[in-house]
Amino acid sequence: VFDTVVALRTEKLPDPAINGNAGSFFKNPVIDQQQADALLCAHPQLPHWPTANGQRKISAAAMIEAIGLKGLAHGAAAVSSQHALVLINQGGASGQDLWNLAQQVQDKVFQNYGVQLEPEPRIFPTPFS
Repeated sequence: VFDTVVALRTEKLPDPAINGNAGSFFKNPVIDQQQADALLCAHPQLPHWPTANGQRKISAAAMIEAIGLKGLAHGAAAVSSQHALVLINQGGASGQDLWNLAQQVQDKVFQNYGVQLEPEPRIFPTPFS
């Protein structure tokens, strides 16, 4: 099992020794059932899961990938071409580059799906201007 998990992660995630990253950058959003019904009617291919309280968890990676944001860059920060949830440092990216890229991704997902993505890692100082 360990070897299988390592092989999967190696295949799907960028190597942090090559491109620095914080792993999964965006949380999978949890939305109410009414918003989920409307969203899934318009985008039935989006992976989604029920939550214990009757809401739906939507795949942030699927939304990011479906609108073609893999590889999107701001300065030296980029959305990984291997996994849409991972923002990478291509070499010399500043915190501001990363934050600007994250905001671009959030804006584009909101424009296309009406869903607000939240960063997974804590951002210090909060946030960049």
